[in-house]
Amino acid sequence: MTSTSPARSEVGGLHRRTVAGYAIGSLGTGGFSTLPGLVLVYYLTDTLAVPALAAGILVGAAKIWDVLIDPVIGGSSDRDLLRTGSRRRGMILGAIALPFLFALTFAVPDGFSPTASGVWVLVAFVLTATAFSLFQVPYIALPAELADGYDQRTRLLTWRVVVLTFAILLFGAGGPALRSLGADERQGYLLMAVIAGVVLAVGMLLSIAVVPRTGRRAAPAVDRSARRALIIEGYRAGLGALRRSQPFRALLLTFALQALATGMMLAGAQYVATWVLRSEDAVTFLFLALIAPALVFTPVWGVVARRIGKERGFAIASVIFGIAALSLLGLAWAPGDWAYLPVAVAGAAYAGMQSLPMAMLPDVISSDATAHGNGSAGAFGGVWTAGETTGAALGATVLTLGLAASGYVESAAGQNVVQSPGAILGIVVTFSVVPAVLIAVSLLALRRYRVRRADIDQAAIPVAEGIG
Repeated sequence: MTSTSPARSEVGGLHRRTVAGYAIGSLGTGGFSTLPGLVLVYYLTDTLAVPALAAGILVGAAKIWDVLIDPVIGGSSDRDLLRTGSRRRGMILGAIALPFLFALTFAVPDGFSPTASGVWVLVAFVLTATAFSLFQVPYIALPAELADGYDQRTRLLTWRVVVLTFAILLFGAGGPALRSLGADERQGYLLMAVIAGVVLAVGMLLSIAVVPRTGRRAAPAVDRSARRALIIEGYRAGLGALRRSQPFRALLLTFALQALATGMMLAGAQYVATWVLRSEDAVTFLFLALIAPALVFTPVWGVVARRIGKERGFAIASVIFGIAALSLLGLAWAPGDWAYLPVAVAGAAYAGMQSLPMAMLPDVISSDATAHGNGSAGAFGGVWTAGETTGAALGATVLTLGLAASGYVESAAGQNVVQSPGAILGIVVTFSVVPAVLIAVSLLALRRYRVRRADIDQAAIPVAEGIG
């Protein structure tokens, strides 16, 4: 920890301004992770008439690009810290560009064919995802620099997840509500994107105020060949972090599999609302049922972690979530309001599935710094973001595979279609059984995570990159 980071005195050794400033960034990260995952595939299939499988491939391709650039951005962030003493540069650029590009994603001109519309969304969303990664990757690396110790990081990340959970509610319920205010479907989506983009940017920009500064350093000139070498080095650094840290591999695989499960449920929520619960507006109530308990239980999981350890709390939350997801299979035979109860249970568990692994990541970074030296937090953050993005992206793709296999019929804006019983069953299965199985598999990976409280507290070394 650098002595120039914000003063700490009030919240478990952390200054309240640091805790609040870091947490507010999740208004942007949580919002962007939620809203496209909720509406983008549905926008493609039910407004632009893009076939379900093609829609999944388009969204997946944009996320694959994100995976490819995240390690490069992580390496660049580490170099920025060494040269300038701060990770701010990329974060500011991403926060400013994101709202414009997000609006562009939902600004497909009327009259475009499904193919042209799909290409438009692909290009715009690739650019949007790039802007998001410029902010997200260094943001993920910051806890190792803002907080020391096992419990301090739990507190820092707990409040981040409180805001993250609020953002999921705000964008998950508010996005569809804004969409309904448009004169037609296309205008509604554009209105939603413009307003949401502004809120995303505000949250990101406010959080940059707590990014530590350690003083500017001399930055050598970099020519084209050196830039190419730096890009290659970014991949090497990310792969090196993944190769040498067994706890990181275990935690990342667990989190990526769970991102795949929750990504499927997120992308499927609108389909469940429209075709199973028979109301497009039901997606708002699904999110209220999910997020209200999550807001209450996020601090509870912090208490659980302090008493029994983050890894045990994470496992318990995952088991509860998996059981709740599996119970939603009953929607295939008895669709109704009863579904909101298991969704609420899943929401309480989801709070732990988000806050605890995020608090475990800086412990992994600290453990690696003990063994191999400081300076790799950005590399870890890049690979982590790439893994999380891969899981979420594949969630939408796997959902569309299920839709296509079960005979789902796409439609253009204003067009009425009827889905077959097989298509309805496909929606329910991809919303319940498949996520539950993925959660079970993720627990096998979590068993290999072996960083404990004693490992972190005994290390007690500064982890600010390039310092000390």
